[in-house]
Amino acid sequence: MSRLVRPRDNRWIAGVCSGLARRFGLSPNVMRLIFVISCLLPGPQFVAYIVLWVLMPDESNSHSYN
Repeated sequence: MSRLVRPRDNRWIAGVCSGLARRFGLSPNVMRLIFVISCLLPGPQFVAYIVLWVLMPDESNSHSYN
């Protein structure tokens, strides 16, 4: 599994869904669809997105620890 970062490519808004998709081996569009469908359910989805946006490092600013 890759590290949890917001990639520089394939972003729509902040790269959160794209980063999560890369981390879990899914297509970014599948992750976006999961997020949109989850917004139909009650819960703090938008708050979670904003928190991830703040906490997930940008790929260009993160350092490789290999």
